[in-house]
Amino acid sequence: MMRFSFVTLVLVALLLMGCLLGGVWSWFALVYISIFAYGVDRLSPLFLQNAPVDAEFPAATPLSVVLAFAHFVVLGLAIAALVGSDRGLAEKLALFLAVALFAGQVGHPNAHELIHRPQRSLRRLGKAVYMSILMGHHASAHPLVHHVHVGTSKDPVSAPKGRGFWRFFLRAWIGSHREGYRAEAARRGARGLHPYVSYYLGGGATLLAAFAIGGAAGALICALLGLYAQLQIFLSDYVQHYGLRRKMLENGKPEPVAQRHSWNTPHRFSGAMMLNAPRHSDHHTHPSRPYPSLQLIEEEMPMLPYSLPMMAVIALMPPLWRRIMDPRVAVWEDRA
Repeated sequence: MMRFSFVTLVLVALLLMGCLLGGVWSWFALVYISIFAYGVDRLSPLFLQNAPVDAEFPAATPLSVVLAFAHFVVLGLAIAALVGSDRGLAEKLALFLAVALFAGQVGHPNAHELIHRPQRSLRRLGKAVYMSILMGHHASAHPLVHHVHVGTSKDPVSAPKGRGFWRFFLRAWIGSHREGYRAEAARRGARGLHPYVSYYLGGGATLLAAFAIGGAAGALICALLGLYAQLQIFLSDYVQHYGLRRKMLENGKPEPVAQRHSWNTPHRFSGAMMLNAPRHSDHHTHPSRPYPSLQLIEEEMPMLPYSLPMMAVIALMPPLWRRIMDPRVAVWEDRA
């Protein structure tokens, strides 16, 4: 837990300093989450150690709660700093990018962890984080659609081999929103309000709060931060499932989800920053397993050649992405 806490909370501290003091602190935060993270991942040995699956981590949940509340604080302070200060354009851009990357690479994995927890209060906190980036429906689409249909054509965020990210993005956003709505409607029937109502209200409340902080400019900045975070969420889904398909059985149903249906990265720094989210195979085969206990078995799980954030950057360039990834997909197709 020391590794997770140190890597994430140092970033939170840098962002708070950037929001409150400006100057070099905004640049420190941006460099920390981008260049420094990439450098440590490249220079340090791959992190293949596994905690015992039955180990208990009493600090895991408190850290998730702290990071969730830090997300809201950073978001509000960043909007105020970007609207109300006399900082230069370059400094504002650095702070914007640092906060947006924090929302997508720390806020999202943390919210993802929370919506998988059995306690209702933690799930609600995770949903609130997603609502703050105007993507509340992910709290329904992820467990009810993605986890059920991953690796099949019924999952909007499992990209088949050959589909570039930009062809995938809009289709995945619309598809996940639509299928999440349908899954919730089928699950709940006519009981109570549809959860999407609360997602829309939460998103609207976020924009109203941003407007109260910084007027129309504040609401616009909030929307842009949310869009940037959403882009990173779909990049993660794209990278972690590209080309890995489940076979259809004779009964017309897909084979059970296995470790070979997700891509993983065993990198030390980004793994800690993203709360072990890059250990994705084990999450799909054991969705309720707490993040410190997620396992990595190099011989049995598809591995990406670079860290998850770096692979997301490569995914923005489809020809390069296909040149790197299609041969690797073919290897796992032959092993299926």
